[in-house]
Amino acid sequence: MSKKRYYIYNSDTDTYEPVIINGYKRTLIIIKRFLSGILIGIGLFAIYMHYFKSPKVRQISQERELLMIKYDIVSKRLDEALVVLNDIRQRDDNLYRVILQGDPISQQTRKASLGLAKYEDMMNLQDADLAITTNKKMDYLRRQLYIQSNSLEEISQLCRTHEDKLKKIPAIQPVSNKDLKRTASGFGWRVDPVYQTRRFHQGMDFSAPKGTPVYVTGDGIVTKAGYEQGYGNIIYVDHGHGYTTRYAHLSKFKVKKGMKVTRGTEIGLVGNTGKSTGPHLHYEVHLNGKVMNPMHYYFLDLTPDEYEAMTQIADNNGLMFD
Repeated sequence: MSKKRYYIYNSDTDTYEPVIINGYKRTLIIIKRFLSGILIGIGLFAIYMHYFKSPKVRQISQERELLMIKYDIVSKRLDEALVVLNDIRQRDDNLYRVILQGDPISQQTRKASLGLAKYEDMMNLQDADLAITTNKKMDYLRRQLYIQSNSLEEISQLCRTHEDKLKKIPAIQPVSNKDLKRTASGFGWRVDPVYQTRRFHQGMDFSAPKGTPVYVTGDGIVTKAGYEQGYGNIIYVDHGHGYTTRYAHLSKFKVKKGMKVTRGTEIGLVGNTGKSTGPHLHYEVHLNGKVMNPMHYYFLDLTPDEYEAMTQIADNNGLMFD
Protein backbone atom coordinates (compact mmCIF):
# COMPACT_ATOMS: atom_id res chain seq x y z
CA MET A 1 0.00 0.00 0.00
CA SER A 2 1.53 3.35 -1.02
CA LYS A 3 2.10 5.95 1.62
CA LYS A 4 0.50 9.32 1.05
CA ARG A 5 2.90 12.28 1.18
CA TYR A 6 2.12 15.48 3.08
CA TYR A 7 4.35 18.54 3.40
CA ILE A 8 4.85 20.80 6.37
CA TYR A 9 6.59 24.15 6.41
CA ASN A 10 9.83 24.35 8.42
CA SER A 11 10.46 27.94 9.53
CA ASP A 12 14.05 27.23 10.52
CA THR A 13 15.12 26.11 7.06
CA ASP A 14 12.48 28.12 5.22
CA THR A 15 11.53 25.02 3.24
CA TYR A 16 8.68 22.52 2.93
CA GLU A 17 9.64 19.13 4.27
CA PRO A 18 7.84 15.91 3.40
CA VAL A 19 5.80 14.09 6.10
CA ILE A 20 4.89 10.51 5.52
CA ILE A 21 1.65 9.25 7.24
CA ASN A 22 1.30 5.51 7.25
CA GLY A 23 -1.95 3.58 7.74
CA TYR A 24 -1.58 3.31 11.52
CA LYS A 25 -1.26 7.07 12.03
CA ARG A 26 -4.08 7.72 9.60
CA THR A 27 -6.33 5.38 11.63
CA LEU A 28 -5.46 7.18 14.87
CA ILE A 29 -6.32 10.52 13.30
CA ILE A 30 -9.67 9.22 12.07
CA ILE A 31 -10.49 7.76 15.49
CA LYS A 32 -9.54 11.02 17.23
CA ARG A 33 -11.68 13.04 14.84
CA PHE A 34 -14.57 10.61 15.25
CA LEU A 35 -14.43 10.71 19.05
CA SER A 36 -14.12 14.50 19.02
CA GLY A 37 -17.19 14.70 16.81
CA ILE A 38 -19.13 12.45 19.21
CA LEU A 39 -18.12 14.53 22.26
CA ILE A 40 -19.00 17.77 20.52
CA GLY A 41 -22.35 16.29 19.47
CA ILE A 42 -23.10 15.13 22.99
CA GLY A 43 -22.21 18.56 24.33
CA LEU A 44 -24.39 20.34 21.80
CA PHE A 45 -27.28 17.94 22.50
CA ALA A 46 -26.98 18.53 26.25
CA ILE A 47 -26.99 22.30 25.72
CA TYR A 48 -30.01 22.01 23.44
CA MET A 49 -31.92 19.84 25.93
CA HIS A 50 -31.14 22.25 28.74
CA TYR A 51 -32.18 25.42 26.99
CA PHE A 52 -34.46 24.09 24.24
CA LYS A 53 -36.65 21.27 25.59
CA SER A 54 -38.23 18.93 23.12
CA PRO A 55 -41.98 19.24 22.51
CA LYS A 56 -42.55 16.01 24.42
CA VAL A 57 -40.52 17.21 27.42
CA ARG A 58 -42.28 20.58 27.36
CA GLN A 59 -45.66 18.83 27.27
CA ILE A 60 -44.75 16.62 30.24
CA SER A 61 -43.48 19.64 32.18
CA GLN A 62 -46.66 21.60 31.50
CA GLU A 63 -48.84 18.66 32.49
CA ARG A 64 -46.93 18.31 35.76
CA GLU A 65 -47.32 22.01 36.57
CA LEU A 66 -51.04 21.80 35.81
CA LEU A 67 -51.37 18.74 38.02
CA MET A 68 -49.66 20.57 40.90
CA ILE A 69 -52.05 23.51 40.51
CA LYS A 70 -55.03 21.14 40.58
CA TYR A 71 -53.67 19.39 43.67
CA ASP A 72 -53.27 22.75 45.39
CA ILE A 73 -56.85 23.80 44.51
CA VAL A 74 -58.26 20.47 45.73
CA SER A 75 -56.27 20.79 48.96
CA LYS A 76 -57.66 24.27 49.65
CA ARG A 77 -61.23 23.18 48.90
CA LEU A 78 -60.81 20.24 51.25
CA ASP A 79 -59.68 22.66 53.97
CA GLU A 80 -62.81 24.76 53.40
CA ALA A 81 -65.03 21.67 53.56
CA LEU A 82 -63.37 20.57 56.80
CA VAL A 83 -64.08 23.99 58.35
CA VAL A 84 -67.79 23.67 57.48
CA LEU A 85 -67.89 20.09 58.75
CA ASN A 86 -66.25 21.14 62.01
CA ASP A 87 -68.96 23.79 62.50
CA ILE A 88 -71.64 21.11 61.98
CA ARG A 89 -69.84 18.86 64.45
CA GLN A 90 -69.73 21.63 67.08
CA ARG A 91 -73.46 22.28 66.72
CA ASP A 92 -74.08 18.54 66.86
CA ASP A 93 -72.17 18.02 70.13
CA ASN A 94 -72.91 21.34 71.87
CA LEU A 95 -76.42 22.12 70.70
CA TYR A 96 -78.51 19.29 69.24
CA ARG A 97 -77.31 16.57 71.59
CA VAL A 98 -77.45 18.87 74.61
CA ILE A 99 -81.03 19.84 73.83
CA LEU A 100 -82.08 16.25 73.14
CA GLN A 101 -79.99 14.98 76.07
CA GLY A 102 -78.05 12.59 73.83
CA ASP A 103 -74.48 11.49 74.49
CA PRO A 104 -71.88 13.28 72.33
CA ILE A 105 -69.75 11.25 69.93
CA SER A 106 -66.44 10.41 71.59
CA GLN A 107 -63.31 12.20 70.42
CA GLN A 108 -61.65 8.79 70.04
CA THR A 109 -64.22 7.88 67.38
CA ARG A 110 -63.96 11.21 65.57
CA LYS A 111 -60.15 11.29 65.55
CA ALA A 112 -59.40 7.61 64.84
CA SER A 113 -56.17 7.26 62.84
CA LEU A 114 -56.38 6.18 59.21
CA GLY A 115 -52.92 4.61 59.23
CA LEU A 116 -50.04 5.14 56.79
CA ALA A 117 -50.01 1.78 55.00
CA LYS A 118 -52.40 2.89 52.25
CA TYR A 119 -50.11 5.80 51.30
CA GLU A 120 -46.91 3.76 50.86
CA ASP A 121 -47.37 3.56 47.08
CA MET A 122 -47.26 7.37 46.89
CA MET A 123 -43.99 7.79 48.79
CA ASN A 124 -41.88 7.30 45.64
CA LEU A 125 -43.68 9.99 43.66
CA GLN A 126 -41.82 13.16 42.74
CA ASP A 127 -44.26 15.28 44.76
CA ALA A 128 -45.03 12.68 47.40
CA ASP A 129 -45.69 15.12 50.26
CA LEU A 130 -48.38 17.04 48.40
CA ALA A 131 -50.04 13.90 47.05
CA ILE A 132 -50.06 12.15 50.43
CA THR A 133 -51.31 15.24 52.31
CA THR A 134 -54.15 15.81 49.84
CA ASN A 135 -55.24 12.17 49.91
CA LYS A 136 -55.12 12.15 53.71
CA LYS A 137 -57.43 15.17 53.83
CA MET A 138 -59.81 13.52 51.39
CA ASP A 139 -59.90 10.27 53.37
CA TYR A 140 -60.33 12.18 56.65
CA LEU A 141 -63.22 14.20 55.18
CA ARG A 142 -64.85 11.02 53.86
CA ARG A 143 -64.58 9.39 57.31
CA GLN A 144 -65.94 12.45 59.14
CA LEU A 145 -68.87 12.72 56.73
CA TYR A 146 -69.70 9.07 57.40
CA ILE A 147 -69.57 9.64 61.18
CA GLN A 148 -71.61 12.84 60.94
CA SER A 149 -74.19 11.22 58.69
CA ASN A 150 -74.73 8.47 61.28
CA SER A 151 -74.87 11.09 64.02
CA LEU A 152 -77.57 13.12 62.24
CA GLU A 153 -79.58 9.94 61.72
CA GLU A 154 -79.32 9.28 65.46
CA ILE A 155 -80.42 12.86 66.20
CA SER A 156 -83.35 12.41 63.82
CA GLN A 157 -84.37 9.32 65.78
CA LEU A 158 -84.07 11.26 69.05
CA CYS A 159 -86.33 13.93 67.57
CA ARG A 160 -88.97 11.37 66.66
CA THR A 161 -88.95 9.91 70.16
CA HIS A 162 -88.94 13.35 71.80
CA GLU A 163 -91.75 15.01 69.82
CA ASP A 164 -93.56 16.23 72.93
CA LYS A 165 -90.34 17.48 74.44
CA LEU A 166 -89.41 19.36 71.26
CA LYS A 167 -92.68 21.28 71.41
CA LYS A 168 -91.81 22.47 74.90
CA ILE A 169 -88.13 23.28 74.47
CA PRO A 170 -87.65 27.07 74.10
CA ALA A 171 -86.55 27.17 70.46
CA ILE A 172 -87.37 30.60 69.01
CA GLN A 173 -86.56 34.23 69.79
CA PRO A 174 -89.02 35.93 72.17
CA VAL A 175 -89.43 38.97 69.87
CA SER A 176 -89.54 39.35 66.10
CA ASN A 177 -85.89 39.83 65.14
CA LYS A 178 -85.24 38.50 61.62
CA ASP A 179 -82.72 41.22 60.77
CA LEU A 180 -81.04 40.71 64.19
CA LYS A 181 -80.99 44.49 64.79
CA ARG A 182 -82.86 44.08 68.09
CA THR A 183 -80.04 41.97 69.55
CA ALA A 184 -78.79 44.32 72.27
CA SER A 185 -76.71 42.33 74.75
CA GLY A 186 -75.66 38.74 75.10
CA PHE A 187 -75.19 36.17 77.83
CA GLY A 188 -72.15 36.38 80.09
CA TRP A 189 -70.03 39.01 81.80
CA ARG A 190 -71.18 42.53 80.96
CA VAL A 191 -70.97 46.10 82.28
CA ASP A 192 -73.85 47.11 84.56
CA PRO A 193 -75.50 50.21 82.99
CA VAL A 194 -76.28 51.75 86.39
CA TYR A 195 -73.32 50.84 88.60
CA GLN A 196 -70.73 50.60 85.78
CA THR A 197 -69.29 47.40 87.28
CA ARG A 198 -68.88 43.99 85.68
CA ARG A 199 -71.47 41.37 86.56
CA PHE A 200 -72.79 38.19 85.01
CA HIS A 201 -75.73 38.75 82.67
CA GLN A 202 -77.96 35.68 82.95
CA GLY A 203 -79.90 36.20 79.74
CA MET A 204 -80.17 38.22 76.54
CA ASP A 205 -81.51 41.74 76.02
CA PHE A 206 -83.57 42.67 72.97
CA SER A 207 -84.06 46.39 72.36
CA ALA A 208 -87.50 47.17 70.95
CA PRO A 209 -90.09 49.96 71.15
CA LYS A 210 -92.51 49.89 74.06
CA GLY A 211 -95.54 47.78 73.12
CA THR A 212 -93.63 45.34 70.85
CA PRO A 213 -95.19 41.83 71.16
CA VAL A 214 -93.35 39.24 73.26
CA TYR A 215 -93.83 35.57 72.36
CA VAL A 216 -93.43 32.45 74.47
CA THR A 217 -90.62 30.33 73.05
CA GLY A 218 -92.03 26.87 73.79
CA ASP A 219 -95.20 25.14 75.01
CA GLY A 220 -95.71 25.41 78.75
CA ILE A 221 -97.67 26.75 81.72
CA VAL A 222 -97.44 30.30 83.06
CA THR A 223 -96.26 30.06 86.68
CA LYS A 224 -96.07 33.80 87.36
CA ALA A 225 -97.27 37.01 85.76
CA GLY A 226 -96.59 39.88 88.14
CA TYR A 227 -94.08 42.39 89.46
CA GLU A 228 -90.62 41.47 90.76
CA GLN A 229 -87.95 43.75 92.22
CA GLY A 230 -85.32 44.62 89.60
CA TYR A 231 -87.08 42.71 86.81
CA GLY A 232 -90.24 44.83 86.83
CA ASN A 233 -93.22 43.14 85.22
CA ILE A 234 -92.12 39.56 84.64
CA ILE A 235 -93.56 36.31 83.29
CA TYR A 236 -92.29 32.84 84.21
CA VAL A 237 -93.18 29.84 82.02
CA ASP A 238 -92.56 26.23 83.05
CA HIS A 239 -92.04 24.09 79.93
CA GLY A 240 -91.46 20.80 81.70
CA HIS A 241 -88.45 18.54 81.16
CA GLY A 242 -86.48 20.90 83.42
CA TYR A 243 -86.92 24.00 81.21
CA THR A 244 -88.09 27.41 82.50
CA THR A 245 -88.08 30.77 80.68
CA ARG A 246 -88.33 34.34 82.05
CA TYR A 247 -89.51 37.51 80.29
CA ALA A 248 -88.79 40.75 82.15
CA HIS A 249 -89.40 44.55 82.08
CA LEU A 250 -92.78 44.10 80.36
CA SER A 251 -95.25 46.95 79.96
CA LYS A 252 -98.32 44.69 79.80
CA PHE A 253 -99.38 41.09 80.42
CA LYS A 254 -101.41 39.08 77.89
CA VAL A 255 -101.59 35.92 80.06
CA LYS A 256 -102.32 34.96 83.66
CA LYS A 257 -100.81 32.48 86.08
CA GLY A 258 -101.92 28.92 85.35
CA MET A 259 -102.62 29.46 81.63
CA LYS A 260 -101.37 26.91 79.12
CA VAL A 261 -99.48 28.50 76.23
CA THR A 262 -98.07 27.18 72.99
CA ARG A 263 -94.90 28.28 71.22
CA GLY A 264 -95.41 31.59 69.44
CA THR A 265 -98.31 32.75 71.64
CA GLU A 266 -98.18 36.49 72.47
CA ILE A 267 -97.81 36.67 76.26
CA GLY A 268 -96.93 40.32 76.86
CA LEU A 269 -95.55 43.60 75.52
CA VAL A 270 -92.05 45.08 75.70
CA GLY A 271 -91.68 47.74 78.38
CA ASN A 272 -89.24 49.63 80.61
CA THR A 273 -90.30 48.54 84.09
CA GLY A 274 -87.98 47.66 86.96
CA LYS A 275 -84.22 48.31 86.80
CA SER A 276 -84.02 49.26 83.13
CA THR A 277 -82.30 51.99 81.12
CA GLY A 278 -84.59 51.79 78.11
CA PRO A 279 -87.43 49.81 76.52
CA HIS A 280 -86.25 46.24 76.06
CA LEU A 281 -86.97 42.60 76.85
CA HIS A 282 -84.70 40.66 79.19
CA TYR A 283 -85.02 36.94 78.38
CA GLU A 284 -83.62 33.94 80.28
CA VAL A 285 -83.55 30.16 79.78
CA HIS A 286 -83.03 27.79 82.72
CA LEU A 287 -82.47 24.03 82.57
CA ASN A 288 -82.77 22.04 85.80
CA GLY A 289 -82.19 25.23 87.77
CA LYS A 290 -79.05 26.19 85.84
CA VAL A 291 -79.01 29.34 83.74
CA MET A 292 -78.28 28.66 80.05
CA ASN A 293 -77.21 30.82 77.10
CA PRO A 294 -80.53 31.57 75.31
CA MET A 295 -78.75 31.95 71.97
CA HIS A 296 -78.13 28.20 71.89
CA TYR A 297 -81.90 27.65 71.72
CA TYR A 298 -82.89 29.62 68.60
CA PHE A 299 -82.45 26.65 66.26
CA LEU A 300 -85.99 26.95 64.87
CA ASP A 301 -85.49 30.64 64.19
CA LEU A 302 -81.96 31.10 62.84
CA THR A 303 -79.92 29.71 59.97
CA PRO A 304 -76.27 28.84 60.72
CA ASP A 305 -75.19 32.16 59.12
CA GLU A 306 -77.71 34.14 61.18
CA TYR A 307 -76.61 32.29 64.32
CA GLU A 308 -72.98 33.24 63.63
CA ALA A 309 -73.98 36.87 63.00
CA MET A 310 -75.96 37.02 66.24
CA THR A 311 -72.98 35.57 68.12
CA GLN A 312 -70.76 38.39 66.88
CA ILE A 313 -73.35 41.06 67.70
CA ALA A 314 -73.93 39.71 71.21
CA ASP A 315 -70.20 39.39 71.92
CA ASN A 316 -69.42 42.92 70.72
CA ASN A 317 -72.11 44.59 72.84
CA GLY A 318 -70.49 44.92 76.27
CA LEU A 319 -73.31 46.90 77.91
CA MET A 320 -76.71 45.62 79.00
CA PHE A 321 -80.02 47.41 79.61
CA ASP A 322 -80.73 46.13 83.16
